[in-house]
Amino acid sequence: MAKYDITKVRNIALVGHGDAGKTSLTEAILYAGAMITRLGNITQGNTTTDYDPREIKKGISIHSALAYLDWKDIKINIIDTPGYLDFITDTKSSMRVADNAVVVVCGVSGVEVQTEKVWEFSDDYQLPRLVFINKMDRERADFFRVKEMLNKVFGSSVVAVQLPIGKEENFKGVVDLIGQKALIYKKTEGEKPVFEKQEIPEDLSSQVEEFRKELIEMVAEYDDELLMKYLEGETLSPKEIASCLKKGIRERKIVPVLCGSATMNIGIEPLLDFIVEYLISPAEMPPIKAKNLADSSEVLVNNTIEAPFSSFVFKTVADPYVGNLTYFRVYSGKLTEDSNVYNPSKNIDNKVGKIYKMQGKNQTSVTEIYAGDIAAVAKLKNTTTGDTLCDKDNPVVFDKIEYPEPIMLLAISPKTKGDEDKLSTAISRIIDEDPTVRVYRDEDTGETILAGMGESHLEVIIDTMVSKFGVEVEKSTPRVGYKETIRKKVQVEGKYKKQSGGRGQYGHCWIELEPKGRGEGFEFVDKIVGGVIPRQYRPAVEKGIVEAMQKGVLAGYPAIDIKATLYDGSYHPVDSSEMAFKVAGSLAFKKGAAQADPFLLEPIMDIEVVVPREYMGDIIGDLNSKRGRIMGMEESSTGKQIIKAKVPQAEIFKYAIDLRSITQGRGIFSVKFSHYEEVPGNIAQEIIAQAKKEEEEEE
Repeated sequence: MAKYDITKVRNIALVGHGDAGKTSLTEAILYAGAMITRLGNITQGNTTTDYDPREIKKGISIHSALAYLDWKDIKINIIDTPGYLDFITDTKSSMRVADNAVVVVCGVSGVEVQTEKVWEFSDDYQLPRLVFINKMDRERADFFRVKEMLNKVFGSSVVAVQLPIGKEENFKGVVDLIGQKALIYKKTEGEKPVFEKQEIPEDLSSQVEEFRKELIEMVAEYDDELLMKYLEGETLSPKEIASCLKKGIRERKIVPVLCGSATMNIGIEPLLDFIVEYLISPAEMPPIKAKNLADSSEVLVNNTIEAPFSSFVFKTVADPYVGNLTYFRVYSGKLTEDSNVYNPSKNIDNKVGKIYKMQGKNQTSVTEIYAGDIAAVAKLKNTTTGDTLCDKDNPVVFDKIEYPEPIMLLAISPKTKGDEDKLSTAISRIIDEDPTVRVYRDEDTGETILAGMGESHLEVIIDTMVSKFGVEVEKSTPRVGYKETIRKKVQVEGKYKKQSGGRGQYGHCWIELEPKGRGEGFEFVDKIVGGVIPRQYRPAVEKGIVEAMQKGVLAGYPAIDIKATLYDGSYHPVDSSEMAFKVAGSLAFKKGAAQADPFLLEPIMDIEVVVPREYMGDIIGDLNSKRGRIMGMEESSTGKQIIKAKVPQAEIFKYAIDLRSITQGRGIFSVKFSHYEEVPGNIAQEIIAQAKKEEEEEE
């Protein structure tokens, strides 16, 4: 386009369940728009938007990818998003910056788990949407069954604007219910199929009449004059239907359903025509809420070129060779290459070099980018997903995206000694790219814990460490942070006496150990009377006890909730030292803890599981099998069941896998630490035996 016009832009996110055909649809759209000369194929690993080696290897989208085309003087930006649960947060980020959602549904599978998820995201971001029923050429594909599923799950607002012509391998076109024409595709050797407008086949006339009536009744509600006209039996023109349909879609009260086959290239041009005609441009988006940094007030940013520059970073790609690639949506103003941009989230200035339009991994340099458009820049300092970029003289901050907490944990360590720094760098870059990743050190076990959204997500992160940053890691299920404590009160002597020529070592103390309540911690009481142990040595006794508590007497886990009272002892005027009393305190604790009926404690977690009602019984049964205690149940605002329970940490490291299996991915959960409880005797014996075995192996 010679001159940029914000009304001639459409930003769409292709969303839906994994394997619905979003990436293949992107290929077909780019092919129809002459942006590529041949259709890429998922199995051959040569599609435009699934270019990452890990995506090619797995045959699924792991990351969102950008593409664009011009269609009848309208610029369409496409974001091809992942459809699998582990990577759904990337989909959410992408939908944040889109203006419309194209929900891709498989003509065989119909509505699936992630279809429901992206529908919720569309509601959250108030996006107009359409449904494209893909794979109509597949065996067992059934448009009418899927349309019924859509209505059952999402309500009566879902209405067909097309019907398929032919079924399964005989699928050959679509009926346009608005224009009342059949679009029949004819295959041509070595080229994309071309379609002809024809009269509607006789055998479809009754279905066309039924579904067109449903469409007209839906759209007529948006114009009182047309409604009266319809009720009086008059015929509505295609133009009148289109006008009301457009209004209903833009007000998010109508969700039109189209159909086709991406791999056969059927129904793609009508889909593009529909996107251009009925979906909204950035100019029609409501203003975006932001915070004015000057006075912390809330401001509304209008999607106009005339306003000061502002944009939102929705994706960061870490590259070890060229630095981060930052994807952003411009909400207002324009950005030119070689200009300065301000990041108010981090309070830093950045020099912008080249600006790129992205076609998958391929970059096309542009001199400037305007409000309503989407682009990328390289090598911005300290800029990560969720940051705002804006004009420094007019600083605003857009709300960050809220991501769910990671739900699956893995203990990691570098496979090669000396790779600690490389691992640290890799982790830092991966977190920049993926805000759902968490890495922390477990103070109880000393392990480095990698937390992610599921098994596949963690696999991809580990693979990224190897392929991008050259760091191989050992991985294992995290150890449970068990603790030890005592049941009985005991009095014990700790004596350290060493004589080996010259000055000796002498420390001698009597301590009383007794249990404290859960969570009350360690307490040291000095009850020495008459100076039997000089004041300067008494803190050393405490230090010795505290150090000994780091490795308990049962299985080597830290001891907690114990009171130690120092009440007697003796010293030597020459041989006594702080070190000697520290050793005496340590010996006293080890001896006393062994006599005080020690036992193991395990961390108990508060877990909250949100599931559809039909899975409630299975979830409760599963939690009970994990030694869980159900604490209560309630209903959420969306009608789902919230189950609250207390479960030992040892039982739920892989709960994400179990929950997905039980609920087909429809359940979510959150976990936080509650308290420590005694480990049942049979399990404690296994833990102690395992600890002793590991100790022997180390020796």
